[in-house]
Amino acid sequence: MQNITLNNGVRMPILGFGVFQIPPEETEQAVTDALAAGYRKFDTASAYQNEEAVGRALKNSGIPRDELFVTTKLWVQDDPADDNTKRAFETSLTKLGLDHLDLYLIHQPYGDVYGQWRAMQDLHRQGRIRAIGISNFHPDRVVDLIDHNDVVPAVNQIEVHPFFQRDTDQKINSDNGVVIESWGPFAAGKNNLFTDPVLTRIGEAHGKSVAQVVLRWLIQRQIPVNAKSVSPDRMAANLDVFDFTLTDDEMDRIAALDTGTTLYFDHRDPAMVSRLGTMRVE
Repeated sequence: MQNITLNNGVRMPILGFGVFQIPPEETEQAVTDALAAGYRKFDTASAYQNEEAVGRALKNSGIPRDELFVTTKLWVQDDPADDNTKRAFETSLTKLGLDHLDLYLIHQPYGDVYGQWRAMQDLHRQGRIRAIGISNFHPDRVVDLIDHNDVVPAVNQIEVHPFFQRDTDQKINSDNGVVIESWGPFAAGKNNLFTDPVLTRIGEAHGKSVAQVVLRWLIQRQIPVNAKSVSPDRMAANLDVFDFTLTDDEMDRIAALDTGTTLYFDHRDPAMVSRLGTMRVE
């Protein structure tokens, strides 16, 4: 497995397994199958409501803790954000059955972000978290957070796929020492991604599927990614992307698919800010 070295020296697998929208009752089996396929990096969140199932699968696998890389995410916390963030962290850690996290992210750029970040910095200094980061932060918010705090986020997990490629975001984050990580790499199949003629023809040239082409495209851009599936066959296929290389021409053809806009929702939309910012997760 190829790794990405984060700004504090922590090495993170470039390809992992995500459990967003996998129902809790199906998550344990999905993670168990993913472990059997060879995944060692797992991405969940308190908002996904399946941390306990992830934790059971990891524990029952018998795989040594130091071979696993586990990420979860903090939901929006209001004042007193410091106390609430640390309480939420302990809750997630207990549900996962772990004594530390490899990566802890602020899930949404709302609420008392600075109070949340200060608490996460404390947990990082205590050795409870190997690396801390953010999710869904636009470049201006990334820079502002960096300028007013001690620890530079290691990761910014954002929407990245062939139809929303985020080149400028990647450059600004990278220039500030932040690795962008892709969520939604397959765009939930929107814009007919899995039958897109450009991606299909590139896949045929390598004997690979569209999904494998997308994952390889991200890896060649040095963008870590988490792929989700409940099918063991697809899990294995998604890992089988290290035996081919996209040519410069193929990378350029994929670049031409960029629409420059989200296929989900704008995190700066006032209605969405209010909806997510006021939603609470136990």
